[in-house]
Order: sequence, then C-alpha cells, then structure tokens
Amino acid sequence: MIAWLKAIHIAALIVWCGGLLVLPGLFVRRARLQKKDAAELHRLTRTLFIGITSPAGFIAVVAGTGLLFAREVFATWMMLKLVGVGLLVIIHIRAGHVILNLFEDNGRYAPWRRWTMTAATSAVITVILVLILSKPAIEGNDVPAWLRTPGALQSSFETMMPTP
Repeated sequence: MIAWLKAIHIAALIVWCGGLLVLPGLFVRRARLQKKDAAELHRLTRTLFIGITSPAGFIAVVAGTGLLFAREVFATWMMLKLVGVGLLVIIHIRAGHVILNLFEDNGRYAPWRRWTMTAATSAVITVILVLILSKPAIEGNDVPAWLRTPGALQSSFETMMPTP
C-alpha cells in the first residue's frame, strides 16, 4: 500500500513541478502574439494549469499527507520539507493569478520575471529534494524554542497584547 502511495506521490510531484517550471515560459510568449494567437495561448495555458498542473498538485499534497501519517515521519527535516511544499503552493497560486491577468488586452510578462520564477521554483524543488534524500539530523537546539514548544507562539502573542 505504501509503495503505491509513494509512486502516486512521486508521479504527481513530477507533473506538478514540471507544470510550474513550464508556465513562466508560456507567460513570456504572450507579448509576442497577436490577439487570435494570444487567445490560443491562453486556452493552452489555462488547460495546462487547470487540467494538469492543479490536479497533480492536489494529488501530490494528498498522497504526501497520507505518506506522512502512514510512515509516521514527524522529524524536523520533514517539517522543513513541508515549508518548501508551502512555498510551491504559493508559486502555484501566483501562477494562477498571472493567468487571470496576463491575457488582458495589454498583458505583459517581462522576461526577467520568467527567469526569476523559474529560478525560485527550481531552488524550492532542489531544497525539497536535498531534504528528502539526505534526511539531515537537525538537533532540537538548532531550532528556536518558540518552534519547539507547543503553544509557545500563542503565548508570545498573548504577552504582546496590551492588558486591559
């Protein structure tokens, strides 16, 4: 069961990350196209995002969550990996926002944004891969106390609030 879940997780991650890496290249093509061709590119981009990349991201997160509980991997490196996954989700949401606004009449996507988003996505994917493959032993003392103590963040906010 776990082997199948892991295979589904890895396959979905490959599709999701591949989609996130391809989208900025499609976005930058928008500036070079006339209205009819831009409409075709818009349809292709939306199909890739809504029909392939988003479902793959959902499946990857659900399968990963299942693996997390099936394997009972509650280590510090795993929590850092989850931060990386959160960053991938933010990149995914940003790509959806760009799709909504890019294909207006004067929509533009600067080439430097393409390279910035591609580099950011590649960096996050690399960090996640390094964490998964090396599973570094991160000591508890390396992490701030407010991250190690249950309820510490809440008590920090309570002490910052003015007393009546």
